[in-house]
Amino acid sequence: MSHYFTDNRQLPQNRKEFSFRFSSFNYLFTTDNGVFCKNEVDFGTWVLLSNVVKEGVGDSILDLGCGYGPVGVIVKHHFPQSRVIMCDINSRAVELAKINCKNNQTDCDVRVSNRFSDVNEKFDTIITNPPIRAGKDVIYAMFDESYMHLNKAGCLYVVIRKQQGAKSAQAKIASVFGNCDVIDKEKGYYILKATKND
Repeated sequence: MSHYFTDNRQLPQNRKEFSFRFSSFNYLFTTDNGVFCKNEVDFGTWVLLSNVVKEGVGDSILDLGCGYGPVGVIVKHHFPQSRVIMCDINSRAVELAKINCKNNQTDCDVRVSNRFSDVNEKFDTIITNPPIRAGKDVIYAMFDESYMHLNKAGCLYVVIRKQQGAKSAQAKIASVFGNCDVIDKEKGYYILKATKND
């Protein structure tokens, strides 16, 4: 069975478009079979974006596990002077993310990458809506590797549902970073923030 967190380009294509309004702007996204939440931007991503845009970002941002690209596109639109890299193991998602960057006139660097396999830079901000169904080993590795790819005082933002392990994820991130705060909670979605202090 193919999942959205694998390279599933062999799935039959069935592209569709939908519009998404965020912070008084309208965005157009193209999606397809084999990507996460292909019919709409999910509520957790909306809560994550609302907090990131409110808090602000630095000069370099990574959208880790970008899917078809709503986080990277919207962050780049709000912070056009920042460099945004987007990556995903799913080559179909990356192809769509490139289309969505072009359609929304956002200039991002989009890559196929298994976590950080093809991402060597360091960042001021890493943002992720992690692939819960991939399991804790994958997700926790994302947290470990994110720490290594953040600049000093850089921040990791994660959205995760309470019933899908938000508390254990918070504890894991805190064990890596020495801190992890719940900066927002809406309808069971937790927004976690950790800062690299050394």
